[in-house]
Amino acid sequence: MAGGLVALLDDVAALARLAAASVDDVAAAAGRASAKAAGVVVDDTAVTPRYVHGVEPARELSIIGRIAKGSVRNKLLAILPAILLLSQFAEWALTPLLMLGGTYLCYEGAEKLWEKFSGRDAVHDGAPETPSSSRGAVDENQVVSNAIRTDFILSAEIMVISLNEVTDEPLLTRAIILVIVALAITALVYGVVGLIVKMDDVGLHLAGRPSALAQRIGTGLVKAMPVVLATLASVGVVAMLWVGGHILLAGTDDLGWHWLYGQVHDLEHHVHGATGSLGSVLGWLTNTACSAVFGLIWGFLIVGVLHLVPHRKH
Repeated sequence: MAGGLVALLDDVAALARLAAASVDDVAAAAGRASAKAAGVVVDDTAVTPRYVHGVEPARELSIIGRIAKGSVRNKLLAILPAILLLSQFAEWALTPLLMLGGTYLCYEGAEKLWEKFSGRDAVHDGAPETPSSSRGAVDENQVVSNAIRTDFILSAEIMVISLNEVTDEPLLTRAIILVIVALAITALVYGVVGLIVKMDDVGLHLAGRPSALAQRIGTGLVKAMPVVLATLASVGVVAMLWVGGHILLAGTDDLGWHWLYGQVHDLEHHVHGATGSLGSVLGWLTNTACSAVFGLIWGFLIVGVLHLVPHRKH
């Protein structure tokens, strides 16, 4: 009897260790998948605050909450089933689909640079042209609808990029990992957005306090807001070009066109071997820079086709 109990406890302990290892594997895979989607995440975080520009302060968090719920629905109810079916029955389609998303990232990054240096003052990503407050509260639904529609594109890229990191996992594990990624990234993006849009309010509140220290902190927060948004926008552009370019380079390699990505790999290994203790970092930076440059070139080609060529026809 005692021997049977000991054996049972050993089996339970073994199962517990197996479950713990599985949880660790899922968490590690979710972390890798989320990291690959960095470019889209930063862009999503930079874009979303525009949707509540001019909204009554008391309504900002409510609107962001509605957009976040729509983002979860996009990811879990529409995008996740579709890409899981593709990964299970048409895995060959994932690389072209991923490259299509990478092309969109390169185009978005290049277009933002073109608009910045050409002086074109465009409305991005479906954001309202005028502050919501000047168009009435009834337009809140339209603002949320626009934001959720744009989020669908960005969420699709996030989920496909993430799926590409876990295609070797069983179907159920893939699904669990992608659910974790979807929830974690949505919470991260819209949590940060909530902090950003309330930074002004917190700063103004502190600036009105009698304490000199509170006033300095409040004034600093208010002044920091444009810097934070500008930094996010710049980092987002670079990240989009880097991630999009890398997706395209890796995709060409997966499709059998090895020369282009082979050149980048050779350069990366050369830098790694020639720079001693900093080789790993500098090698990664080399690969990243090449990916960003390729993404910029590819993006500008698309911008030229979509903007400059039609303009010449008029």
